[in-house]
Amino acid sequence: MRFLSTFRGRLLLILAIMLIATLGFQYYLNLVTQNENDSLREEQEQMIFAVVALGMRSVTSTDRLQDLITQPDQPFFDEDARRRIKDIIVIDDQWQVWDSLNPDYLPTADDNNNLVYKRLADISDLPPLMEGDRLGADLAQFPNQSSTNKDSSDAEAHVVPIQTSFGRWYVMVVLEKDRSEVMWRAARPLIYTLGVLLASSMITFLLVWWFARPIANLASAARAVAAGDLSVRVPDAGRNDEVGRLASRFNEMTAELEKKRDLEIKLQQAEKSAVVGRLGSAIAHEIRNPLNYINLTLDHLRAKFAPVEDEKKETFLKLTAQLKNEVARINRQITDFLNYSRPASPDLQNIGARAMIEDSLRIVEGDAAEKNIKIGVVEHENVPEIIGDPTFLRSVFNNLFINAIQAMETNGGQLCIKITPDTTGKYVNFAVADTGPGIKSQNLKNIFEPYFSTKETGTGLGLAIVQKIIETHNGSIDVDSEEGSGATFTVSLPAASK
Repeated sequence: MRFLSTFRGRLLLILAIMLIATLGFQYYLNLVTQNENDSLREEQEQMIFAVVALGMRSVTSTDRLQDLITQPDQPFFDEDARRRIKDIIVIDDQWQVWDSLNPDYLPTADDNNNLVYKRLADISDLPPLMEGDRLGADLAQFPNQSSTNKDSSDAEAHVVPIQTSFGRWYVMVVLEKDRSEVMWRAARPLIYTLGVLLASSMITFLLVWWFARPIANLASAARAVAAGDLSVRVPDAGRNDEVGRLASRFNEMTAELEKKRDLEIKLQQAEKSAVVGRLGSAIAHEIRNPLNYINLTLDHLRAKFAPVEDEKKETFLKLTAQLKNEVARINRQITDFLNYSRPASPDLQNIGARAMIEDSLRIVEGDAAEKNIKIGVVEHENVPEIIGDPTFLRSVFNNLFINAIQAMETNGGQLCIKITPDTTGKYVNFAVADTGPGIKSQNLKNIFEPYFSTKETGTGLGLAIVQKIIETHNGSIDVDSEEGSGATFTVSLPAASK
């Protein structure tokens, strides 16, 4: 039983079944053909015996064969037999035609009213004689003994000797051959054999395809792995034969290679982040010290050296305020760079989902009111708490809300936040939708990349930091937007366990 569950065992079993079925079917066809031939031969023998009996009656009576064959008491002379019998010739011991169904062969009367019999040797249109070897020396008296066209003739002759009181006589029966039936009988075994071969070939083709399909799948998977696609899996791992075990080992190998590649990518990213973080910290330290000195100096100038005249004082304060804003902007960019380059270590705790959203909305409420932007929060029932770092998540929603407000600052609009539990109950979804101009389709795939920005003064790190923080929390962020129809950012964060 274990051998039959293997690839080789199944193949040998199927081939043995096909061989037995083919031989059995061929034997059945040969048996049917043999039975038909026996039945045909028996029918022909009965017809010949009936003809011999009829010939003997012709010898012993004054009636001709033409009259005898039409009598109703003749055995084995049905309509089909009369159709097949073309002629019956009775030959006497002098090799003369004593009687026949053919009027041309019957004796004629001469001038003296004596009967003149036609000699057998003078008849030239007789069909080929079948099985004439059993006649011995008498075979030489038959003009149709050596016919060479036995197969192509449409009739055949059979001769039976009969012993009479006048000597040995012969009865010759001429039977019509149905050429179409003969050809069909000869071609039928070939047709049946061809059908068996076609069926066997089709079954063999299906078996080859069935057995070769897993190997083809393995070859395709190997090509995909060679091209770098380690996520490919062979679908035949469930088989319990050699191919199934090979497919299972192949899938295990690709899974391990995929894990190894992912670990290598993460290691490279970690090493890169560590290097960038150390470099960024050093650069930030060297830049922030002059910035702090500049900021303090500006405060000192504004306090001690402001002009007395109102006009000059206004200009002076405006210029120093602009300098302080630029210093603050540079400082924020440095902070964003450090936040992105440093490894995140969140302090996870349970947080109320709506409370987190309302805390972040306080930063943009004033700016939204000035720009005619309406803010709405929709919370679904039974939303669980989320698990995360409040500081990090506040930075996430601050970035998203600020971006939405900036997108609608020209024409105003609506900012809608929907809070809903995931269908599995394991996550909480935050959908942040605005009615701004939307995001161009060619920019959608790049918006989370570092240093990619469509703003003239943007650093391109805001959404990259958002994605990094969310991934640190084992969550996900997606964006859906069409140009001119606003944008929707959907954040999924793990729900706190009950």
